[in-house]
Amino acid sequence: MAAAAAMVWVPILEDGVFRFDASEAARAAAGPSLSFAEPRRREVVLLREGVDGDGPAVVPECQVVGDIVHKVLIKLPFGTSLYGTGEASGPLERTGKRVFTWNTDAWGYGPGTTSLYQSHPWVLSILPDGKAFGVLADTTHRCEINLRQEFTIKFSASSAYPIITFGPFDTPDQVMTSLSHAIGTLPMPSKWSLGYHQCRFSYKSSKRVLEVIRTFREKGIPCDVVWMDIDYMDGFRCFTFDNDHFPDPKSMVDDLHSIGCKSIWMLDPGIKKEKGYFVYESGSENDVWIKKADGSPFIGEVWPGDCVFPDFTSERIRTWWARLVRDFISNGVDGIWNDMNEPAMTTTTKTMLESNIHRGDADIGGVQNHSYYHNVYGMLMARSTYEGMVMSSTAKRPFVLTRAGFIGSQRYAATWTGDNLSNWEHLHMSIPMVLQLGLSGQPLSGPDIGGFAGNATPRLFGRWMGFGALFPFSRGHSEAGTNDHEPWSFGEECEEVCRLALLRRYRLLPHIYTLF
Repeated sequence: MAAAAAMVWVPILEDGVFRFDASEAARAAAGPSLSFAEPRRREVVLLREGVDGDGPAVVPECQVVGDIVHKVLIKLPFGTSLYGTGEASGPLERTGKRVFTWNTDAWGYGPGTTSLYQSHPWVLSILPDGKAFGVLADTTHRCEINLRQEFTIKFSASSAYPIITFGPFDTPDQVMTSLSHAIGTLPMPSKWSLGYHQCRFSYKSSKRVLEVIRTFREKGIPCDVVWMDIDYMDGFRCFTFDNDHFPDPKSMVDDLHSIGCKSIWMLDPGIKKEKGYFVYESGSENDVWIKKADGSPFIGEVWPGDCVFPDFTSERIRTWWARLVRDFISNGVDGIWNDMNEPAMTTTTKTMLESNIHRGDADIGGVQNHSYYHNVYGMLMARSTYEGMVMSSTAKRPFVLTRAGFIGSQRYAATWTGDNLSNWEHLHMSIPMVLQLGLSGQPLSGPDIGGFAGNATPRLFGRWMGFGALFPFSRGHSEAGTNDHEPWSFGEECEEVCRLALLRRYRLLPHIYTLF
């Protein structure tokens, strides 16, 4: 094991931002950035003539363990507190915690779960003098973020990676603004997407969808969006509709629009392996599927059964998917929801083989195995979906929601905090989780209000709606087999609490819209 050594550095991006690498050779060998909105900006060294010796205030140390694991150590002053780490359960302050960036389908996660649906290898520190300092480990690999040693940030991953530091600056706002100049910001959302959303796994017919939204209108409870989970599809085949229960989706959407409601529809990455199914046939003809090490398409089990998966690391394949999205939008679809895109499987393996091969474009890393691209698969799917919505209409602001993501995925999609539980602990956790995402560059997020799994009580649901009405993304959602979770399902008192909470959100909507 080599001794820890100071990393070499160059100034990049703007004043106060520095890039560190294990060595000059490591800098030259580093792969492209997938977190930066413009990857080349990570590579451009700032010219600093005339600047009075503004070197980095903190210089990380790097240690190589067995030529495999690269550990980075950042020591901060006594009294520093640590935040960030993206989508993480547990308390707002992350001091004393450890997480692993490995996108995971984490149904029913708890406060000690170490890997959730998204990966943000980012830590925001508040120094004892009140200044703020941010650190990004710019790697897509599985990465340990270890904050268990006081006033110390440790990153550990299986290959060399750049460290990007921001600050110290006078305030956390300045750090987050500087981070946004690197990883980009959320596109301006449609005003309707900042209203209340109603969802369930699943509303199983167009009749039931219209019944729910008309009840919102009759009861005077605000609701701008209704969501379609996978049961709208024909046998869970993406880009299809169940002819018995959703025989005329365009007519249903027209009816929704006539009463001021938008619709969002789910698309998963798993495409049913079935001859005659037009998406599978088109994908096979265009050679879009992720391959196993032997060159054959990888087959994994998801809702439709055996599935193949588009390789979103290729622009050619993202364009193939985007065109399917464009055509799908013609059914009156207002927004799209990407789920199961960690990518998740319904088998015990939970995700695909790390030995699978992605034929990535050179500008994002080239041909690599799945362990390299796993954490960005969901972001690249969201990007492709977003681009398909832009193809369908440049006059409308796209709305995409993604479950899986990486730092920078806010450029393409909003997010939610996954499959939570209907209990008080998850209500409490939902608040710091949304704040952590905001402190990691993803401002448009929220939990499943009321909890996804299990049956909320009237008191829990009403209390959760009181908070949920003020989250950036405000959506009620519940799992199959649970009781109805619409606001009126819990009795008159809870219904009135929800009505008042949501009316408050809508009174604040001009302010919320202005903040975005």
